[in-house]
Amino acid sequence: MKTILELKNVSKVIKGRKIIDSLSFGVQEGEVFGFLGPNGAGKTTTIRMIVGLMGITEGDIVVNGVSVKSNFEGAIRDIGAIVENPELYKFLSGYKNLQQFARMHKGITDERIKEVVELVGLTERIHDKVKTYSLGMRQRLGIAQCLLHNPKLLILDEPTNGLDPAGIREIRDYIRRLASENGMAVIVSSHLLSEMEMMCDRIGIIQKGKLVDVQQVKEFVQGSELVYQLELGDAEKASIVIQEAFPDFQHKLNEGKLQIALTKEQVPELVSILVQHTIDIYSVMPVAKTLEDRFLEITNEKGEPANV
Repeated sequence: MKTILELKNVSKVIKGRKIIDSLSFGVQEGEVFGFLGPNGAGKTTTIRMIVGLMGITEGDIVVNGVSVKSNFEGAIRDIGAIVENPELYKFLSGYKNLQQFARMHKGITDERIKEVVELVGLTERIHDKVKTYSLGMRQRLGIAQCLLHNPKLLILDEPTNGLDPAGIREIRDYIRRLASENGMAVIVSSHLLSEMEMMCDRIGIIQKGKLVDVQQVKEFVQGSELVYQLELGDAEKASIVIQEAFPDFQHKLNEGKLQIALTKEQVPELVSILVQHTIDIYSVMPVAKTLEDRFLEITNEKGEPANV
């Protein structure tokens, strides 16, 4: 698959302090890439450099084969972005807003505007004034603005911020459809980890301006260990046995059941030890970790994030 966005050892220095430190990753066509990190880790700073709102101190950013540093106008043609909240003329209708935005690009026809309006599900309300729109409708209109010039790369910074559960689901479905049906590369920055888990193909975590890890969502969530839940005849006795036999194993009791982090290969050894201590075992079930579990493990929120 074609790489639409590539960051090559990108750094940003502000007042002598390195805020972004040698970021390198790529985003492919048809992919939704989740960009995660604690507050102040450098997510928005990175996005601002991609769209040209901030200069690049070191390295380069390439969009669809065009360098942002050497040919900004050429690169920005293939980018649609909402950084924080979409800016709209509330006294105009949704359609008039799109017409004003279309003036910034050559070749956007009324047919293209209607096509994008239908894609984001605003056909019935597009001629109403934006001040009558709900927050979710404004977000959809903002995405429509981004899509008018048919970009290869869509960047959404907190696209579900402030939405109710129904609005969040709508935006999530639109993003997935844009990637799968239109072959668009999408970057989503958000703090709603459960939504990112359902929306994204890959996850990249940034902390203190550095890229910590990039993985497929399923692989990232699973990691090398799984949490197993054991239903036992005497969970408290089992806890004591585990503490003595496997002092490095993290485990806890939860409503009379025992949960423990293990690799698949360690499960038979644990079962054997419990049987030797005459502890009845009724079930051993893997419990999938959530993205939030893995995120907190990796970033370790006790660390001090960069002040961005």
